[in-house]
Amino acid sequence: MTGNIQLLGDTLAKAKSEDRAALIAYLPAGFPTVDGGIAAIKAVFDGGADIVEVGLPHSDPVLDGPVIQTADDIALRGGVKIADVMRTVREAHEATGKPVLVMTYWNPIDRYGVERFTEELAAAGGAGCILPDLPVQESALWREHAAKHGLATVFVVAPSSKDERLATITAAGSGFVYAASLMGVTGTRESVGNQAADLVRRTRATADLPVCVGLGVSDAVQAREVAAFADGVIVGSAFVKRILDADGDEAAGLAAVRELAAELAEGVRRVP
Repeated sequence: MTGNIQLLGDTLAKAKSEDRAALIAYLPAGFPTVDGGIAAIKAVFDGGADIVEVGLPHSDPVLDGPVIQTADDIALRGGVKIADVMRTVREAHEATGKPVLVMTYWNPIDRYGVERFTEELAAAGGAGCILPDLPVQESALWREHAAKHGLATVFVVAPSSKDERLATITAAGSGFVYAASLMGVTGTRESVGNQAADLVRRTRATADLPVCVGLGVSDAVQAREVAAFADGVIVGSAFVKRILDADGDEAAGLAAVRELAAELAEGVRRVP
């Protein structure tokens, strides 16, 4: 079974051909429930997202801020398993035909088995994996199986990454490069910062992969700011917060994330 790395590439290329950045949304699997999480992803796609990252909830999410930590805790207390993550990918992709990736720390994959994980993700229609804590120098086994199953390997770069390090990461990665806009954890912020534009410029100088920016983007104004220099705009905490703010009202939560996606989809279109 072959994954959807080609669909991911085509989606990013289509956005570029339309002179805009792609909108990439993040939502954890199993939040607020497995079924509710799947519905939320469909709503985000319906609102205008091009790509979705499905988070694999983790008990020690070192890159994630308090909003996503709260969602992960809800999912874990609900008993979410890797099988639920795969089901989320499958149902979201089948319903929309759009690329769905998994964002996960390395430990759950290592324990589950790399071959098993990549095979199941490809069978579910997944486009690949974002692996924020997997060092490139230790990624050969993962990349071998990901390539075998047609899955993208997306690495994360940060403003602190030196140019030589950026070249190593982009040479090993596929699909796109996830550029963290600042040092720190996920969460909404008043400003995305100038470091992001410089990081995108330096990363592009090392490879032809699209560079997508995340961490801190929460509204259409910030999305437009990032879309001016990046190939994709990644938004996570703002979507999660909309569901948390709905306080258990599923219909309200779905309406809220659909509305936010529509606002952000306008923002990434680079219009004055």
